[in-house]
Amino acid sequence: MSSDLSEADIIALVHENDAYPEQVWYTIAAFLFVVGCFQWGSRIHSKFARRRHHESDEETAATNDIQYKFSLRHIPLAIVNVYRVVAFRWTLEIGQSYTLNMAEVFVTVAYIALLLIYAFVNTTSVEGQKLDIIYWSNRIGMLAASQFPIVTALGTKNNLVSLVTGISYDRLNYIHRMMARTCFMLLWVHAAGEIVCFPSYFTESFQETLSEPWLRAGITAMVAFSILIIVSLRPVRSDIYEVFFYVHFLGVLIFLVGGYYHTKGAYGSYWIWPSFVFWALDRFIRVVRLVVFNHSYFGFKSGSGTMDATTEMLSADVVRLRLQRPPHFHWSPGQTAYLIMPSVSTLPFEAHPFTIASFDSSLLSISQTEDQSGTGENDETQVLGSSAPFWKELVFLVNVHGGFTKKLKEVADTKGIVKVFVDGPYGPSPDLGSYDTCVFVAGGSGISYTLPVFLSVIESVRKGKSSCKRVVFIWSIRGAGYVQWIEEALIKAIQLAPPSLTISIRIFDTGSLSKAQSMEENYSPSTPTEKNGTPEQVVTRKTSLTSSMLLSLRGVKMESGRSDLDGLLKEEVSMASGSMSVSGKYSFHRPPIVCNLRVFALVCGSQNISRAVRHALRFPVSGPSSILSGGPSVTLYVESFGYA
Repeated sequence: MSSDLSEADIIALVHENDAYPEQVWYTIAAFLFVVGCFQWGSRIHSKFARRRHHESDEETAATNDIQYKFSLRHIPLAIVNVYRVVAFRWTLEIGQSYTLNMAEVFVTVAYIALLLIYAFVNTTSVEGQKLDIIYWSNRIGMLAASQFPIVTALGTKNNLVSLVTGISYDRLNYIHRMMARTCFMLLWVHAAGEIVCFPSYFTESFQETLSEPWLRAGITAMVAFSILIIVSLRPVRSDIYEVFFYVHFLGVLIFLVGGYYHTKGAYGSYWIWPSFVFWALDRFIRVVRLVVFNHSYFGFKSGSGTMDATTEMLSADVVRLRLQRPPHFHWSPGQTAYLIMPSVSTLPFEAHPFTIASFDSSLLSISQTEDQSGTGENDETQVLGSSAPFWKELVFLVNVHGGFTKKLKEVADTKGIVKVFVDGPYGPSPDLGSYDTCVFVAGGSGISYTLPVFLSVIESVRKGKSSCKRVVFIWSIRGAGYVQWIEEALIKAIQLAPPSLTISIRIFDTGSLSKAQSMEENYSPSTPTEKNGTPEQVVTRKTSLTSSMLLSLRGVKMESGRSDLDGLLKEEVSMASGSMSVSGKYSFHRPPIVCNLRVFALVCGSQNISRAVRHALRFPVSGPSSILSGGPSVTLYVESFGYA
């Protein structure tokens, strides 16, 4: 290690500390631009593919000449499917509850390599000493500081990265955590390097230097960052989410303020202050959305109680939250909303994300009938688990864990009413208009994601906006009584499905009969409740009566035991296999239209379910030989349980 810095060394250090972080930013910006082009290009392609499917459907009506053949015209599609399998279905499985796909692994390795290369390249001093610690110790700290704006942006709900790439904030959250942990590693390397080369920097003692405000600010920032990294680890984050929530908010604030004052002396604070701008912008947008969607609470509309929510226990570990749908609040299937319940949460404005389980459409109300001839007793009967709210109200299915959800369960045990502020909706909604076959796989309360998307497909087919011909709905549950949650919605969906759409519903009961019966007994109150001062009878349907009408419908099947997802998915893909060579009415004047069928698989459930689906849709099911021979192009979308 060199003891003195020459003028040439200082000039090189200053130049590289300024230039290298900028070059890293250019590289990241270029990568995001490429990803955005692919994402938006894929969406545009889906729109055109939908039109081509409609043209193919019209020509299919004139002739049903279907040929199965090998075609080189399928090479681009085969390449796309190989990329999908390698990037998103080949996974690195860590334990029983964590999975990284190869795209995430690649981004992680590439990002770490990028920062390390820029940290240690050109670190030979003027005297010829390689990897001079004075060169890279400062630079590595500046590189880490330059990443704070994008790390902060990726942690917000409303950010520019999502807008550019078309990727939702929740899917970018892994990148947020990965980049933060990489910066944490770099900052500790920076701190170690500064300690080692301290005698070369200063003539005064370490104790005297420690009294400098910039150094104290840096130490304080690193202590806060270290605590933040520990509580953000998945086991801690999932077990004590509320603690993580509070520590995250306070820790980020301390870290950024400390980092700003620490880098100010080195003229690097311009990398820090944009983080405050991105964070403040996100908070401002969320506050505006809160006021707009909850304006009755803020005195902008007469009346109250429009966002009061009723609670009820659907099972021992699932709470259903229902609130009147505001006329100005609209959402798309699969989107989420952040719920703020001051009377339940520890802090007044503590927000928790939940998938909106209801469907923002009047589709199901088309077949709605009211029994006008019933007796007064029947009119006063409320059925637990009735699925009518799935098209009339905002509905959320909440898995009970600890902390906030445990407190919500205590309210639901008494069928209490809670005040709710709604912030949302957030996230994308899958566009399935161009797919021939849609397969939905859910486990337990994962139905809150797949059911609205399932209903949207039926509505799109009815309106002629979708070319889908077959829908498969697979649901794994722990007790037959779970069917009550969505029974009416499924029945009406089947009744409203047009003749051109084939629906197959497969329900798998993985729990024992005794367990289901026990659940019914636990949630069958023997005493009436009161509503508006009038005794109201609460009746729980028996499983045999609940599922009898649903199971009598064509295409509906309920089985005991675990589902064979591998066999079911491969069966659906094989049913959709084959290229269609359609020679239309004017085929004499032009070549036949050749197109691969498109299959969309959507899964929302535990890690075991997600892994099973990924494994089933790897090679050879989605391999190049299958696509080139006319096999279907399979798209997989995974929405996993757990905190972001």
